[in-house]
Amino acid sequence: MWELVKAGGWLMTPIVVCSILALVIIIERSHTLQFNKIAPSRLREQLITRLRENGDIGRTQLMNVKEKTALGDILATGLLYRQYGLESMTMHMQNRASVQVHQLEKNINMLGTIGAIAPLLGLLGTVLGIISSFLAITDGAMQDPTMLAAGVSQALITTAAGMIVAIPALVAYRYFQRRIIDINAQFETQAGLMIQELYDYKLLENISVSSAHKPEPDSASRDIPVMSSQ
Repeated sequence: MWELVKAGGWLMTPIVVCSILALVIIIERSHTLQFNKIAPSRLREQLITRLRENGDIGRTQLMNVKEKTALGDILATGLLYRQYGLESMTMHMQNRASVQVHQLEKNINMLGTIGAIAPLLGLLGTVLGIISSFLAITDGAMQDPTMLAAGVSQALITTAAGMIVAIPALVAYRYFQRRIIDINAQFETQAGLMIQELYDYKLLENISVSSAHKPEPDSASRDIPVMSSQ
């Protein structure tokens, strides 16, 4: 393996660095982007059950839920602001969902960049190898084929190395992008179901003043007859 790296020339160094970065990102994101760690399946049901049994959830308990998982952060934030009405509750949950999705996308763009530049590095190595081969021909490589073979081997090795790095990086990039889309859809589904259940079980506190509580007109002014002009 080391002999192949040496034969590929100096451009093998950035290709190897890209391969190491891609491997680290793939391992880290595979460990992080797991549904059971981000969106536990029964978290919403547990919160609604506790609300129905106790009527409320303490702020300390909700803060603990926020810190454990991404979905817990979104749902607990909504419950913390539910006394301010549906609009405030929805707005704060959307803000937290945006923050969580941004954190889930960490290093994903780097993986896509590696998948894009690795073939270009291999192509650059190919061009440099061909150039060195032609230069070797002008220097008398027809009498010494080893001089010509060095440039050709550099061209082939760098091209193959760039492809070997780029293909897994691009596959992982597309896979993680799809996983984040699915997780975001799960966030929206769970938040919507929680709001619906708060309505169904009459657990949503609303402090807005309804029209039924508006003061009625004064009875005296209501009984004044309209006088027609003579």
